[in-house]
Amino acid sequence: MARLTESDLLELRRWNTPTIYNGWEAVTKKDRMECHMSNEAIQDYAPGMGAMVGYAVTVEYICADEKIKEEHPDCYLELYKYLASIPGPKILMAKDLDAPYSKGSIFGEVTGNAYRALGCVGGITDGYVRDVDEGMYGGFKMMAKRLGVGHAYSCPLKFGTEIEIFGTKVKPGMLVHADKYGFIAIDEEDTPNLLEGVRFMDSNECKTTIPASRGAIGLPTDEVVKRLEQAMKEFNQNAKTFRKKITE
Repeated sequence: MARLTESDLLELRRWNTPTIYNGWEAVTKKDRMECHMSNEAIQDYAPGMGAMVGYAVTVEYICADEKIKEEHPDCYLELYKYLASIPGPKILMAKDLDAPYSKGSIFGEVTGNAYRALGCVGGITDGYVRDVDEGMYGGFKMMAKRLGVGHAYSCPLKFGTEIEIFGTKVKPGMLVHADKYGFIAIDEEDTPNLLEGVRFMDSNECKTTIPASRGAIGLPTDEVVKRLEQAMKEFNQNAKTFRKKITE
């Protein structure tokens, strides 16, 4: 699997996730409706940490079945071994098999510190999370459907599978960028030019549509519309030229 450099990942963290989406849209050969992004409500419980970026590691877990927990006494150790076998930075994408009636969490202060020690910068689950402040202190960002109290019979069951979470499919190894707006998971074939696409689209906005609006304050409304129309034409033409260069 081709991986971005640490410096590329650091630079991607400087933008929010909607900006990463814009960059993806500029470099992908897919239709924009094929984007793997969160399509359901999701909460970022450490927004002050900013965006996180890493490669997806997946787990399916259950918390409501005592018998399953008894049958898998070493489930967390197995999860830790799985995480240890994959280079970071990683984002733990966790499918709660009890959802939407979540009964427990595999994310908390103890596990959050363990995940961070094993190279995970954060975790995303369609279940609930707890100890989010303690996780944040340890450098582990948590995003989830909601907050909760207990762990019940928490048991990580399957690792390295394709999962469906927040209305989209995520495969192990996908590049994930996430913040308070949600997450985007990007296939390997779209990552080599991603940073270039993000830089370009951000610059394109700053040179066309944004100044057309900000510089039009106080002008007659018909002049404002004229400036916006011209700016949108320039923006779209620039994007078309860039996309052609990248995808052909």
